[in-house]
Amino acid sequence: MRKYIANIAPLNAEKIGTSAHGTAEFTIDGDTMHIKIEMFDTPANTEHWQHFHGFTDEKDAIVATMEQDTNHDGYIDLPETTPVSGTTMVPFDKAPQDMDIPNDTYPVADANGYYRYEKDVPMDILREDFKRDFGTDDIALDKRVVYVHGVPASMELPDTVKGDLLGYDTHVTLPIAGGKIEMIEND
Repeated sequence: MRKYIANIAPLNAEKIGTSAHGTAEFTIDGDTMHIKIEMFDTPANTEHWQHFHGFTDEKDAIVATMEQDTNHDGYIDLPETTPVSGTTMVPFDKAPQDMDIPNDTYPVADANGYYRYEKDVPMDILREDFKRDFGTDDIALDKRVVYVHGVPASMELPDTVKGDLLGYDTHVTLPIAGGKIEMIEND
């Protein structure tokens, strides 16, 4: 059994008015990965896309900081995370193993900005689809970062915030929290 954890800290908190934080836990036991994500203080009553991001080579992903705000608008948007975090890889939605990123099956925070997500993922299917998309079946969790995204559509964002994706706008893709995944147990 292997266990991993990511302590998820706020991103863009001053701009969005909430300091989203929580934890993501991954337990791989046999051919199943159990994912548990618990988030607090996210924008309330909002769907939150969540994924792990990484690189397709051996490079270690890190969470973006204000240093990545290359257009100096005060926001770290999705494209600005790419140089240090890599690409979006596996979604934490209704079926992570399908690796179908843009969809409406992600958790929705309650009126207090809380949500809990749990899912068991068949590793054989995840590895097969991961290899199809990224050329390797090694998901290398300890080289990945978790991002949580999403602010209400009513929130005013400047035109400099980028990240539209297949019909979903920057309100959906704006990172609100992130954390580095670390191995904590390897039996």
